[in-house]
Amino acid sequence: MKSYNVCLKDTVKTFTKRLFYSLFDCEQEVEHQDYLETTFLKILLKLKVENGLSIWEAFKTELPEIRRKLDLDAIAFEKNDPASHSLEEIYMAYPGFHAISIYRLSHALHELGVYILPRMMSEYIHGITGIDIHPGATIDESFYIDHGTGIVIGETSIIGKGVKIYQGVTLGGISVAKSLASTKRHPTIEANVCIYANATILGGDIVIGANSIIGANVWITESVPENSLVTYQTEIKIRPKKNGIRK
Repeated sequence: MKSYNVCLKDTVKTFTKRLFYSLFDCEQEVEHQDYLETTFLKILLKLKVENGLSIWEAFKTELPEIRRKLDLDAIAFEKNDPASHSLEEIYMAYPGFHAISIYRLSHALHELGVYILPRMMSEYIHGITGIDIHPGATIDESFYIDHGTGIVIGETSIIGKGVKIYQGVTLGGISVAKSLASTKRHPTIEANVCIYANATILGGDIVIGANSIIGANVWITESVPENSLVTYQTEIKIRPKKNGIRK
């Protein structure tokens, strides 16, 4: 019977937390530097990934750019959420920002050819926030997630600059056939698109044009031109009460 290193889940959880802390706290960065490198190399050794040290060195060079993008993401949160009081609140208390942070870290590793560790990192943050972003997705800067619970962003999704997404949104694939693993299965969302709660957009050929608004609860399986408004129409009837009883 083959043995799997499932105990790595705990190791990856702690590694991910401390990597996140070090990204925004200069004191934590110095304190955790040796731990992060040593633990990263141990994880990759357990996963039988070769050239761990060179991967770690390459990953470290990506961290300033990741931080730059995350600072722009945080500003997008502050600009778009009327409930926010400060940037500090976003860095410390917003689950959407936390999910984006772990996505950007895991995506950098995914781009370096490391696959299992980024998936474990994304599943850790998925369990905390309810936001499921595949590390292989491509997401530009100034990305804003409001509330976030139930969001699913598939592996081959492409999201442009300044996109806003609300809770329950799915960027998914129409077919889940294994033979399509190497093809683009998830939609492209161009710059400055806003996608409201529980909208579902499916298909690798689907493009949502720039500056469009996708209303709540819509189901989209065809492309949408730039500057479009897509809404779901439903009829709600409110019957008047008679003698205090609604009929």
